[in-house]
Amino acid sequence: MVAEREALARDLVRASYLKGDFVLRSGKRSSRYFDKFLFETEPALLKRLGRQLADLVPKATQRLAAPELGAVLLGGAVSMHTGLPLLLVRKEPKGYGTGKQLEGRFVAGERVTVIEDVVTTGGDSIRSVNVLRDAGLDVIHLVVVLDREEGGEENIREAGIPYSPLFRVQELDLD
Repeated sequence: MVAEREALARDLVRASYLKGDFVLRSGKRSSRYFDKFLFETEPALLKRLGRQLADLVPKATQRLAAPELGAVLLGGAVSMHTGLPLLLVRKEPKGYGTGKQLEGRFVAGERVTVIEDVVTTGGDSIRSVNVLRDAGLDVIHLVVVLDREEGGEENIREAGIPYSPLFRVQELDLD
């Protein structure tokens, strides 16, 4: 299991780690960037990530949730590994059709684990959790592929959300 996780870490870096000048969602500038779409659109890598993230989902979970757009494929991969149904969390309510902000079936009170891709400050993850909570769901955990270790974990825990990153940036060989 340890060797598999280490190989996954290497493959994640190889697939998605970029150097340059980037503006992050948080507005911060960074010389390093993890392009989630480069690791989420590789079927073999996505399948391995789904399996590893599934191992972090608490047994009490009744439903998964994934914020659009970045975590939808990850949420689907974890859903297939666990057999748990998936909700999609829109950034804004849909402006047509049903006008929903949450896509998928759910019952208020269900225990939900949120699946995320990359966390920097945690702001987008907390926003998604609040949408779920406002809909009457009990968010019991947040599972993320990569924590950039730039305050996200602290902000997420301060918001009362149990948190498990698969990898922290310090664990990755970025040379």
